[in-house]
Amino acid sequence: MSLIVKVIIPAFNEQNGVGNVIRDIPGDVVDEIIVVNNASTDETERVAREAGATVLKEEVKGYGRACLKGMEYVRSSVDKADIIVFIDADYSDYPQEMTDLIRPIQENGMDLVIGSRALGNLEKGSMTPQQIFGNWLATRLLKLLYGIKFTDLGPFRAIRYDRLMAIGMEDKTYGWTVEMQLKAAKNGLKCTEVPVSYRKRIGFSKISGTVKGTIMAGYKIIWTIFKYL
Repeated sequence: MSLIVKVIIPAFNEQNGVGNVIRDIPGDVVDEIIVVNNASTDETERVAREAGATVLKEEVKGYGRACLKGMEYVRSSVDKADIIVFIDADYSDYPQEMTDLIRPIQENGMDLVIGSRALGNLEKGSMTPQQIFGNWLATRLLKLLYGIKFTDLGPFRAIRYDRLMAIGMEDKTYGWTVEMQLKAAKNGLKCTEVPVSYRKRIGFSKISGTVKGTIMAGYKIIWTIFKYL
């Protein structure tokens, strides 16, 4: 029996990248692509819709808030999902690698699969030094405090739908990715990583592209790690 796979793409002012992401997602393994337009002021919604995605609106900014909107939609859909894939709209990840990302769930009984940029092919300049250090620090803290080994907090990830709903995701901003990983550890989910490629994003990063965004994201990630101890 084939598993139903749905993709959630949070998007804030990503008109130049989101269409590429949607077109590169392998249509033979994905049943629905859901773009959550997170208070964009550009043509993100139009581009996503024309590329064939289901488009939702979340008018309050927040990465986690947009992901939660996508989850709410899936929960209310007639066709539920077996696997949820999250990927960013900036075209920094390679959507065609989605087949490799979901394979451990389909074939090996995994619950959560993180696409690790640290293990994969990282294009020069695609991640800032502070991003690399932040990932290193956060994953070390996860191992120390929760006993689970990850190499990345990468946004490209796949998780069983029922496990996702069971862990009770709450974060509405920058702590979303690390919250999922630490709650996976606390709830005994079977987790693994696969190497993924990563390139320079299209457009300007709203987090790593500014000092304020970098500081706020770093603070929220560390705060989230200690919050759930």
